[in-house]
Amino acid sequence: MKDNKINKLKIFLPLLGFALVASDAQASEITLNFHSGLAQSRPEAEHIEEFARLVEEKSAGELKIDVYHAGALGLKEADILRTLQRGMVDMALLYGEYYTRDAPALSAVYAQGAITEPEQHLDILPVIKELYDDGFAQWDIHTVGGVVAPVFDVGLHCKSPVNTLEDLQDKKVRVWSRHLVETFDELGIAAQVIPQNDMYMALQTGVVDCAYYLSTVAKTISLQEVTEYEAYLHPWAAAPWIFGISERALGRLNENQRQALEEAGQEVWDITRELAVSPEREAEARAEREELGITVLEPFSAEDVETFVTAAWNNWQSLAENAGEDGLRYYETVTEALSE
Repeated sequence: MKDNKINKLKIFLPLLGFALVASDAQASEITLNFHSGLAQSRPEAEHIEEFARLVEEKSAGELKIDVYHAGALGLKEADILRTLQRGMVDMALLYGEYYTRDAPALSAVYAQGAITEPEQHLDILPVIKELYDDGFAQWDIHTVGGVVAPVFDVGLHCKSPVNTLEDLQDKKVRVWSRHLVETFDELGIAAQVIPQNDMYMALQTGVVDCAYYLSTVAKTISLQEVTEYEAYLHPWAAAPWIFGISERALGRLNENQRQALEEAGQEVWDITRELAVSPEREAEARAEREELGITVLEPFSAEDVETFVTAAWNNWQSLAENAGEDGLRYYETVTEALSE
């Protein structure tokens, strides 16, 4: 009888060991939920999916990212900092200009008119990233790379020929932010914020005469159907999209998983940085605009660009001052780096 018990024990112990090993392995596999407010058709969505793929690959399957596009988790962009801080979602795609209620300083990191040459954007990116890291850390959010948005041409899309600030004096212009409203106002030009989805109708019905918009992607909202002329003004100061993980979620990861997350985020950042500035892409887009029937005018003069940039920086500073101590510090850090 005693021998039978010993034999059974010999069989049971290895099985127990196997079960414990399997349990440990299963416990080390973690899936994080990732919120994105962008539609899955957006180019940025492909890079988020690539990030998820790289995380799983680099962690040897220990860490997986489930991406929920187009706000499928039912979360509101304005609440994302609070949502992450409380650990109600593990990760999110962060865009600093969305959080004017909770973190107004983040909207002062970068502004339109900040750059006049696309290459300046690449030079200033490390500074911008560092400031975003600092701002999000105040909400217990750790950043792990992100998507560097392409630097597109910004132009004035109008019903009549316009390629000087003087031409704009009697025009009503659509813009996308309060900062831009105040910039054009300083130049004596009437501007109003109109959401992208309403821009086509506003031009069609005469609510505005021109749209300040990204020339490279203007065809995606059929601006060629409601405008006939276009003139380039300056490159888009494209704030990057940041991958953020709550400190609570980060605390559940082992060293291998953390390293995979960091490496994957940095790899996507590096890839998208290389794609951000492309003179060939912008030239092809302008040629395509002409094929669509748009008359592409001579760009705004260097003097007009300087006048616009000066007004933009003045109002950027005002925006930063209103955002408090951090906002002013962010503004001074970026403008000092741009001036070097």
